[in-house]
Amino acid sequence: MLRAYFKSLYKRTMDEAYGLAAREIAASLAEGGNCLDCGAGDGYWLGRLKETINFPDKQYLGIEWDRRLVDLAQAKGAPVLKGDLNRSLPFEDERFSCVFALSVLEHLLNPCHFMQEAFRVLKPGGRLVILTPNISTYFTALLILLGKMPSSGPHPDSNSLMKTEEVFKVSSDELQWDTETDTPVHRHLVVFSYRVLNRYLDSIGFSKLKGHGFGLYPFPNFVQPVFERIDPYHCHQMVFVAEK
Repeated sequence: MLRAYFKSLYKRTMDEAYGLAAREIAASLAEGGNCLDCGAGDGYWLGRLKETINFPDKQYLGIEWDRRLVDLAQAKGAPVLKGDLNRSLPFEDERFSCVFALSVLEHLLNPCHFMQEAFRVLKPGGRLVILTPNISTYFTALLILLGKMPSSGPHPDSNSLMKTEEVFKVSSDELQWDTETDTPVHRHLVVFSYRVLNRYLDSIGFSKLKGHGFGLYPFPNFVQPVFERIDPYHCHQMVFVAEK
């Protein structure tokens, strides 16, 4: 019962966070310009942008480290390149009007370097859109006090620990954990707090910062929108939009 309750909170949280991120990306590209999809997977966001703002293929570029997903994207005609977001981006300065990374930052070994690179490749006035979990939540603090690993924090290196509920997992039951593989997809490495991410983006030169929080657990869904506006600092997921 408890897990089902938190799964319903999680679903609503992710739907709202991704919905806002999608609107911000579309608004950033409404008047044209190129975009860079970081952690592009199979090129899903190209299809989404084509549906919402009739975005042309030639103005989209994705970068993805998983060769299998790169091959799937390219087979669909999506221009996704294989690359490592922990390293310098293989693009010239001031190329893109929008750079976005949705549920990506927490999987990087060097997320601060990535944000510096995003700043470099953005045009003046271009926007960065980030969706990532927040480590500084009431829910996380409670789970740590109970001796458990929070699902938004760094994952252990054992699938068996995931199965024995040492981690309070609220994501989809269809998600297959791969923590013991050489190249795990779902492991969280560095998880920022709201205040620290906001401060870091400001420190590297971004302006007009807008931060949004989604999922202030354990409050029920019907009051979430009110509490999220009052206290975005402790929400489960955060969306930041920053302008160069």
